[in-house]
Amino acid sequence: MQEKGWRIGAENSGHVILLDKTTTGDGIVAGLQVLAAMARNHMSLHDLCSGMKMFPQILVNVRYTAGSGDPLEHESVKAVTAEVEAALGNRGRVLLRKSGTETVNSRDGGRRRRSAGD
Repeated sequence: MQEKGWRIGAENSGHVILLDKTTTGDGIVAGLQVLAAMARNHMSLHDLCSGMKMFPQILVNVRYTAGSGDPLEHESVKAVTAEVEAALGNRGRVLLRKSGTETVNSRDGGRRRRSAGD
């Protein structure tokens, strides 16, 4: 977030960080900001969210057993990631991180499940 200059970030776990308000995820602060946006724009929550596009996700925990070092730098991980990204094309994305809590997003549920299984 800091590298890109973004003020808001979130995870599928529900953590929301508002860097201009706090440096950690805080549900109360995030909720108050939603209420402030509703009041400022004279909109209901339904109307405020009407332009948001939802992308279904699938979360797959992958155990890395290929050795030591950064698993994201391992050639086999890079190769599989590139293969799945190519299969998804511009209809989805793969997001990896060492914690194993990342998702495969795609508008196409079947493609999402197949890609995550790979």
